[in-house]
Amino acid sequence: MSPNVVVLDYGSGNLRSAERAVARAGADVTVTADWDAALAADGLVVPGVGAFAACMAGLRSVRGEQIIGRRLAGGLPVLGICVGMQILFSKGIEHGVTTEGCDEWPGTVDGLEAPVVPHMGWNTVDVPDGSVLFQGLADARFYFVHSYAARRWELAPDPTGTIEPPLVTWAEHGDRFVAAVENGPLCATQFHPEKSGDAGARLLRNWLSTLS
Repeated sequence: MSPNVVVLDYGSGNLRSAERAVARAGADVTVTADWDAALAADGLVVPGVGAFAACMAGLRSVRGEQIIGRRLAGGLPVLGICVGMQILFSKGIEHGVTTEGCDEWPGTVDGLEAPVVPHMGWNTVDVPDGSVLFQGLADARFYFVHSYAARRWELAPDPTGTIEPPLVTWAEHGDRFVAAVENGPLCATQFHPEKSGDAGARLLRNWLSTLS
């Protein structure tokens, strides 16, 4: 039986491409902002393009940050893509303006320091051991389009050692930045799997395989 996935509709521009890619990967997909549907789905995809502040405004308009929080509190999977990953951090800084994010992870999304910005095109990633998202994809290339990123990972390890630390995948464009995170039910990619050909399709299938 195919998993049921909701692509959260909060005004982001790449909803349909995300919908098509997740459907091709094997899910039954609905694009909606409906509270009950988003909470009941096997998986929730939070896409995002454009500015951090605009995405957070759109997300709050449909109580998206509450939907994400409720799902994660219940151990229900969420996948953020591009700005949909960035808004999971504590805050974003664009053009000197600070916007509060969802604060699922501590840290700041700010401008890439690179000779050429935006970072647009195909790039490799540095995959940690034990990754499920990148199973079979250690040497793959993925498609990025962004000028901002989380350039530091600030979540402190669990002092008791009872909680598995997140798996953080890195990439480089000028300097290092977070390319993906696997943190229990919360996963995210800075790149666009829906624009990353066979590698992106495999990654989405890997994510779908984790849905119960």
